[in-house]
Amino acid sequence: MSSPIEHYALIGDCRSAGLVGRDGSIDWLCWPRFDSDACFAALLGAPSNGRWLIRPADDPVSISRRYRKNTLVLETSFTTADGRATLIDFMVPHGQGSDLVRVVRGDEGEVALRMELVLRFGYGAAIPWVTRGKDGAVRAVAGPDMTVLRTPAALRGEDFKTSAMFTVTPGTVVPFVLSYGPSHLPEPPAIDALQALESCESFWRDWSARATVSPPYDEAVMRSLITLKGLTYAPSGGIVAAPTASLPEDIGGMRNWDYRYCWIRDSTFTLLALMDAGFYEEAAAWRDWLLRAAAGAPADMQIMYGLMGERRLTEWEADWLPGYLDSRPVRFGNAAYRQFQLDVYGELMDSFAQARAGGLAATESGWALQRELVRHVARKWREPDYGIWETRGPPRHFTFSKVMAWVTLDRAIRAVERHGLPGDAAEWRGIRDAIHDEICARGFDAGANTFRAAYDSATLDASLLLLAQVGFLDGADPRFAGTVAAIERELLVDGFVLRYDTGREPDGLQPGEGAFLACSFWLADAYLTLGRRDEARALFERLLALANDVGLLAEEFDIGRQCMVGNFPQAFSHVALINTAFNLSQAAHPSEQRAGKENDRHRDDGPRGKSQDRA
Repeated sequence: MSSPIEHYALIGDCRSAGLVGRDGSIDWLCWPRFDSDACFAALLGAPSNGRWLIRPADDPVSISRRYRKNTLVLETSFTTADGRATLIDFMVPHGQGSDLVRVVRGDEGEVALRMELVLRFGYGAAIPWVTRGKDGAVRAVAGPDMTVLRTPAALRGEDFKTSAMFTVTPGTVVPFVLSYGPSHLPEPPAIDALQALESCESFWRDWSARATVSPPYDEAVMRSLITLKGLTYAPSGGIVAAPTASLPEDIGGMRNWDYRYCWIRDSTFTLLALMDAGFYEEAAAWRDWLLRAAAGAPADMQIMYGLMGERRLTEWEADWLPGYLDSRPVRFGNAAYRQFQLDVYGELMDSFAQARAGGLAATESGWALQRELVRHVARKWREPDYGIWETRGPPRHFTFSKVMAWVTLDRAIRAVERHGLPGDAAEWRGIRDAIHDEICARGFDAGANTFRAAYDSATLDASLLLLAQVGFLDGADPRFAGTVAAIERELLVDGFVLRYDTGREPDGLQPGEGAFLACSFWLADAYLTLGRRDEARALFERLLALANDVGLLAEEFDIGRQCMVGNFPQAFSHVALINTAFNLSQAAHPSEQRAGKENDRHRDDGPRGKSQDRA
């Protein structure tokens, strides 16, 4: 049986990632990209589907772990009856290859440990051919994939696995380096594990030193920023939603999706988080990734893309994997990439608007693309779509989708009026106002004083918490307060927010999922907008308490089981944490930043960039 999701910690090199369990086992690993088929999949089935275990030979008396301060270097300390040893796990950013390093250090007494490596590629389907080199390195090959394990420990092969037994005393250091490379190339070069550790720690501390964060929530924000950086695919600037696939939103259920892709939905939230924290280089790389991914005909724009901007993300099922806690089917790829979602145009336009406000340098094609997006939305905004939550039922007139169509036009008008970019603001204003009028007429329930999930719906959607933040309503509008109150009545469960009621809202799937953590942070933001600061802070701190012992959050929280569910760690949850923390530390309401009331807020701190006449 798989360990609880919250028992895992993330390591990564900004190209690939792994999850390390509290027991010293790496049970999920994607090499050399987050969406690579060269993947351990023990989280999704039995350990025979790939794992790498290093732990005391006898059960430890206690286990403690932490990240080294402001890094993605993980330390797990095992205390046994005979002594204490520490396992140090990390991957090397910007290395020549892709190297996963594990260093065992003796601290006290004498500790006997065992190492067990079960290598499987293709999500556990491919058993590699393993050979031993003259230097003692173990080489494993299956199809296009190759790994090489180097260590001074004595290795032996048995039962399709590689194992070792060794003992450490104070001052003893035993390194293990597992390197990945294409099988048609020479073996990846050997690296010095301790030098790599020093280099890795320096990389993360130098990067973290650029952050502009302050108390009282600086530690949680810094951990979330490091997690976000760890989920960045450095060669392209894309930020993956999560490094995992098919971890269920409802244990034992069918809501099991592949999140190893980049969502347009996340774009503005992510850009704001990076700029507010002072990471303009990363923000610019994300903005440029968005431009490349969305390039082409607006009608062909997708809701998500691969790490390099790939567009075909075909969904398929791995029927040989039993799934996390027997949650089936196990899915890879994501069929939602083919859905029409009207909201993504507004998200993309808002990202470019925030980039302009933040002073990011212009791009040659940025404004031309945005004008095409506006023309497309002007033609398509009256059509139904599948909504921000990617429902698998029939398309509908989702209220928030229409709101984001309004945002598309609004940000275009802002670009003309505030930044002097060429465009027909008068024409766009007429379309924007028509969208606003229809939403208020068809999406608002006057009797209940709340907006509804869709024009034909009697239910609610937590995305409506963003109505003031995106500028569609003023924060003082009683309709916003009424919508927040309705969400508190219908979607707030034990203090946490559901995306929508899966039992009442038809979405083409079986009912049931956890509370969506990003939506719970949005409620805290809404409280701030309404002047309910004490409630906002209390909710935020309760959400912080859900993070595991190393500060990581999943997509959702199962209120009944009191455990994390969904893919892990989830960028959207950590981005929401960062944004709410900044909102709490500022006197201005959060809606004033995104809605444009403080559109020049970043300019005093960030780079002004070049002329903004294009993007």
